[in-house]
Amino acid sequence: MKKISIPGLALLAILLAVSGSLSGQTAADRIRQGDEYYAQFNDEKALEEYLAAAQAEPENYEALWKTARTYFDLGDLMEAKDKAATEKQRKLFTDSLSYARKAVRANPNDTWGYFFRSAAQGKYVLTQGKKEQVNASRTIKTDIEKANELDPNNDLAYHAMGIWHRKMDEIGGAQRFLGGMIYGSIPKGTNEESEKNLQKAITLKPDYTNHHLELGRTYLAMKKYDLAKQEFQKTLELPNTTSKCETYKKEAQAELDALKKKGK
Repeated sequence: MKKISIPGLALLAILLAVSGSLSGQTAADRIRQGDEYYAQFNDEKALEEYLAAAQAEPENYEALWKTARTYFDLGDLMEAKDKAATEKQRKLFTDSLSYARKAVRANPNDTWGYFFRSAAQGKYVLTQGKKEQVNASRTIKTDIEKANELDPNNDLAYHAMGIWHRKMDEIGGAQRFLGGMIYGSIPKGTNEESEKNLQKAITLKPDYTNHHLELGRTYLAMKKYDLAKQEFQKTLELPNTTSKCETYKKEAQAELDALKKKGK
């Protein structure tokens, strides 16, 4: 077998590098293609590109957090109608959480790894028991706070904090006391803080349907029905900016229909 000389090896390496560049298969190129698909609401194709980028460069922070985001969105869009769908949805959130954790390890100084770690964990623990949910609520809050600290203009972090406070407020005094005896101390949240955080999210990104949908739900919890209806109506009027906006509009319409049925 003929040996390749050192100069020959160097030339071969250059040719391979040029070939890879010309093929357009670099991690950066795959991320750009994924972003284009994501902007077109084609989450499945976007995920293929982000996964390819992460495979090419396992420590590429942007590829990792965008993979986590897309897994999360796909899970969030699913309807858990049966056991098979529930398992598939759980797997999507598990994959999202896995990539978000990798993103935080790759870059612990940026907001999106922490945000999607909190979001994916929040969805995943809903499939677990009460004790796991209570324990996770603390780490979820810590990640949201870190995401906010690293980027005070991260509207989704304020959104997440708003939901966290409303969920914690839903646990009443007696229920909190009994739950605390069984599961340990349960973090406290208030609807007033939920309102404040969701209003901040809207200030930062007023055209995002889900901010208005969740603020409407907080107003429902506060029995501020007129304000709730305003937010649900606003949800319906806004343009779609993500693949999930149509789902949010259906939920807003359902909330309005329920209020009308109750005479509110």
